[in-house]
Amino acid sequence: MNLMDIIQRFSTEKACRKHLANVRFPKGVPCVKCGAEPKRVSRIKTRDLYQCLECGYQYSPLVGTIFTDSHIPLTKWFIAIYLMCESKKSISASQVGRTIGVTYKTAWFLCHRIRAAMKNTDFKKLGGILEVDQTYVRGKSHAKRGRGASGETPVVGILQRNGRVVFSVINEVTSEKLEEMPKDAASDEVELIITDEFTAYKGIGKLFGHKRINHSQSYVRGVVHTNGVENVWSLLKRSIMGAYHKVSREHLPLYLAELAFRFNNRKEENIFDIVLQQA
Repeated sequence: MNLMDIIQRFSTEKACRKHLANVRFPKGVPCVKCGAEPKRVSRIKTRDLYQCLECGYQYSPLVGTIFTDSHIPLTKWFIAIYLMCESKKSISASQVGRTIGVTYKTAWFLCHRIRAAMKNTDFKKLGGILEVDQTYVRGKSHAKRGRGASGETPVVGILQRNGRVVFSVINEVTSEKLEEMPKDAASDEVELIITDEFTAYKGIGKLFGHKRINHSQSYVRGVVHTNGVENVWSLLKRSIMGAYHKVSREHLPLYLAELAFRFNNRKEENIFDIVLQQA
């Protein structure tokens, strides 16, 4: 779908609610309170609600979603979701607000709820060849530069070659921390883990096949390189510089969830509906 499709198909609240219900309950609407089967749930068409014939609970398809208790029309939510899905280098809350006609504060709240829906709720461990690297995301303090500079938050990324990426925000860059994440993210099907020459990665070789690339000598040695995960860091830095400008440690996991979602679903034809499913 393109933006015109979104605007035309979901121009009314009724159309948005109907699509959300179809995506959320493809096999019929069960009771979200007692779990009664769809055949025991009736629809109150005049109020656009469902009623459980077992427990009597009345609810809308918005109950239990990121749209619950929101005063923002679903028509605007849907456009915002589309913009965040299709913006490869991300989109700022200011631009979302201008596009859908809401204040910056409202747009910021809306974007964070969408990012929460983008978080991976069904994590599957990675296999094959993995590239592991770390980067630093600057927050408010820019006192000094360099590895681990003041005001910078370390982030570890693990990329499955030609596959998915996972991120982890860590407190400090130590060998223990850099061993812990691959151990949690990697499956038994891992063939090789590739890192740069950073000393703290040495312990990975105790757990997995491990090769390192010395960037002072070359960036590619056969299959040994970290170009894939470094390209992901490039996307992250361009998002921060071009859209967010600075990201606090508190909210960094949500921004990383957005980046990982777009990257991991880059081959999906309709990631818009995937967000609705996870919402």
